[in-house]
Amino acid sequence: MRAFLIRALLHAMALFPLPINHAIGTALGWLLYAIPNTLRRTVFTNLQLCFPELDHKALNRLARQSLIETGKTVTEMGPLWLWSPKRILRLVRDIDNIELLQGALAHEKGVILLAPHLGAWEMVGLHYASARPITSLYRPPRIQGLEDFVLRGRSRTGAHLVPANNTGVRSLLAALHANETTGILPDQNPGEKGGIIAPFFGVDTNSVVFVSKLIQKTGARVVLQYAERLSHGRGYRMHFRAPPDDIYSPDLLSSVSAMNLGVEKCARELPSQYQWTYKRFKTVKPGQPHRYQ
Repeated sequence: MRAFLIRALLHAMALFPLPINHAIGTALGWLLYAIPNTLRRTVFTNLQLCFPELDHKALNRLARQSLIETGKTVTEMGPLWLWSPKRILRLVRDIDNIELLQGALAHEKGVILLAPHLGAWEMVGLHYASARPITSLYRPPRIQGLEDFVLRGRSRTGAHLVPANNTGVRSLLAALHANETTGILPDQNPGEKGGIIAPFFGVDTNSVVFVSKLIQKTGARVVLQYAERLSHGRGYRMHFRAPPDDIYSPDLLSSVSAMNLGVEKCARELPSQYQWTYKRFKTVKPGQPHRYQ
């Protein structure tokens, strides 16, 4: 029943042009800001950790803007997963720093595309796959009955999605050895056994090591990409960014710290559109208090 309702909601959102769709998302965001809830508390906790210099007024303004963008993230899933590829790709209004990607591909050792949870991250994969081969890991959604729906939505411009297991990792390696691209979301909590503590916004954060190990194993180049959500439903602007040089360091902590810094710099460019609703800092060292209620 939950899967049916979610699919019905996404189909309903896909009926509206993007300006109206984002207006509905804005209304949802205002509700999330006005009514006490878990997402709102998580946003304030994250912003207080990452922007301790903000006064009360500025913190509230950024939290409100963030939740409005969260609302748009929810409602735009319908168009991005259900509209035709041609209609979706017309929403890309500009591409910034594409030469970074071209330079990385010229190394001929494959490209690791890091797509932080910033802006319309679903749009990144759809846009990239329409022009170049890309292989990305995926994890089945928690709600049963949605997996086929999600896979169809994310792969219909040509992306090759593989499960997050040993078979999927082998597919990523094969893509890099063929000078293709692998897409990875770098800013997730990997769990107690899958990460290393490294700074992110100055906070000790459990961080993925998979990207750094892929670099060491393949010599692949790294590029960050995010899709800025333009105001009033005008579409999206693609941004490519180079990571700090230390991401290629053989020292694991230096490499992971550089990856986090690259994500942080992107998030600081567009702080209202970063996914502050995610409990990124939930893993703490023994003896430290929990950060989330």
